[in-house]
Amino acid sequence: MKMDATQDNLLDQQNAQQSAVGVETVVEVAADTTVSLGDAVSGPSSLHYDTKPAAVHAQAGLTPAFLTPAATSRWYDILKRSIDIAGSLLLIFLLAPVLFVSWVILALSPSGQPLFRQTRVGRGGKEFDMYKFRSMVPNAGELQHLVENEQEGPIFKNKSDPRITAFGRFLRSTSIDEMPQLFNVLWGDMSLVGPRPPVPQEVAEYEPWQHYRLAVTPGLTCLWQVSGRSEIGFDDWMRMDLWYVNYRNIYVDLVFLLRTPWCVLRCRGAY
Repeated sequence: MKMDATQDNLLDQQNAQQSAVGVETVVEVAADTTVSLGDAVSGPSSLHYDTKPAAVHAQAGLTPAFLTPAATSRWYDILKRSIDIAGSLLLIFLLAPVLFVSWVILALSPSGQPLFRQTRVGRGGKEFDMYKFRSMVPNAGELQHLVENEQEGPIFKNKSDPRITAFGRFLRSTSIDEMPQLFNVLWGDMSLVGPRPPVPQEVAEYEPWQHYRLAVTPGLTCLWQVSGRSEIGFDDWMRMDLWYVNYRNIYVDLVFLLRTPWCVLRCRGAY
């Protein structure tokens, strides 16, 4: 009996040590202090995160820790939310003609459904309804199995996806399809700057370290958005988001906001 109790204690200690290693690994992945903002915006090749063997990240019971919202200063949160409200209101006002024309064209289309509503995962794993202008045929979900996925990882992307309508392709290349998300920003589900919100099916296939990107409010633009978007591999995309989680501040947010219009006009990786 004593021998069994001793073995049980040793197993408990080993499990505790393995869990600690898993947590330390996640912190390491999200806290590389060698990457500057200039390095980050130059491309994913500058991000030197050590993702460690997958087995290390498979420790049971760690996932809830990744969904804990990341701590920030109170003043940063207040200022960021103020910028989100003021910025989204200003952009909605300035882009009102584009929003209206796009709405009318889509309303007059055969589907007659201007908006596409989709469940996305936000800060702390909380789900919300995200809005976009419809860019695909109404039964796109039923046809997905007929289209080849050109991306690795749990995301689905195809540059020549036949489900995208002619007007929808224009909306995507100009990022106009994302403009209704300004209302998500205004409501507080999203921010102007932050990791793009994933769908629940993608999150279900995340490796544990990738959940850390859910520790902040998702956004309209981010490091991935201004660095090539769909041209970037999934793992590098996740590393970019972890960089933002660790280094986010008002200066970083403003840099991404100022870079976004030029990136949108270039249409790079927008499909």
